[in-house]
Amino acid sequence: MAVALAAGLVFSGCGMPGAPSPPSLNLPDTVNNLSATRTGGQVALTWTMPKKNTDKLLIEGNIAVYLCRQEAHSPCAPAGEVELGPGAEGSFTDTLPPAQAAGKPRALSYFVELKNRRGRSAGLSNAAVVLAGTAPAPVSGLAAKVSKAGVTLRWTAAQEPEPSAIRLHRKLLTPPAAKPAEGPLAPQPEPLEQNLLVAAEGRAPDRALDKEIHFGQVYEYRAQRVARISVGSQTLELAGPLSAPVRVEAMDVFPPAVPAGLAAVATAADAASKASIDLSWQPGTDATLAGYAIYRREAEGVWKRISPAQPVAGPAFHDAEVEAGHTYIYAVTAIDQSGHESDRSAEAQEAVPNP
Repeated sequence: MAVALAAGLVFSGCGMPGAPSPPSLNLPDTVNNLSATRTGGQVALTWTMPKKNTDKLLIEGNIAVYLCRQEAHSPCAPAGEVELGPGAEGSFTDTLPPAQAAGKPRALSYFVELKNRRGRSAGLSNAAVVLAGTAPAPVSGLAAKVSKAGVTLRWTAAQEPEPSAIRLHRKLLTPPAAKPAEGPLAPQPEPLEQNLLVAAEGRAPDRALDKEIHFGQVYEYRAQRVARISVGSQTLELAGPLSAPVRVEAMDVFPPAVPAGLAAVATAADAASKASIDLSWQPGTDATLAGYAIYRREAEGVWKRISPAQPVAGPAFHDAEVEAGHTYIYAVTAIDQSGHESDRSAEAQEAVPNP
């Protein structure tokens, strides 16, 4: 009987409450995705507000957000404050004080701190780093010229103690109207916007060649100087203002490269065949090459095209319309798919032997 009573006491004791839990401090969770971008004298900050506090409980009501900026080991100076709801996308634009907007480029860190109604927080957010200092001067004299190799861009080189890189912004003004081809082998559509960074290799750059254009399109270019420094494992940039735009129509009015290496070899007539001269030259590498045209003359005579109306596809030609004892002079031109013809190549001369 005593044993049964003891067992009943143990069983009933299991339903008693345990030790009381400590009260929640209701501290908002810290921000972990703060990012910052500097443009001119302003820094744009963005982040996402947490939905829960450090006890994993949903936050109710708005949260006080305090922003600060810190240079080197100095205290984090207040930059502003806002109130936002849980889960909201936060944003704030800070106007740099004169001290941070001047001088050499250097790291400047931003933080946000979320406080509860008692003014307590769980700590600072991740650091979002930009460059303080004087922004590079604007680019002047930007000009563009189309060539067979692409678009050549030039601008006025700046006289600065530490040369800045140049970022070229290219915008496609004539996007294709047709739906692009699909499939694994289909060519990728040309991006509507692209950037090209021209590094400062010991001197201020003043030109660049954009090889990635497509003829028949219209492009707009703008340029800005960019100071770049390494902070830890990051490369930070401080960009100057964008230049005035220049527009260029990339029309292919350029003939292919002049053929090179023309050689002529004569074969005398025999009982089985007529006399002939075989021509060969180095193949062209132009992407739009359609073929070649072959020209011939004798002594001081005029040039005459001896190849068919359609361009000859390969870098060789057999001339069977020759006579023994005559000397012929040859030249070759290259023709692209638009019908543009190059200048004549260097001449090759060959005499047909007598049988």
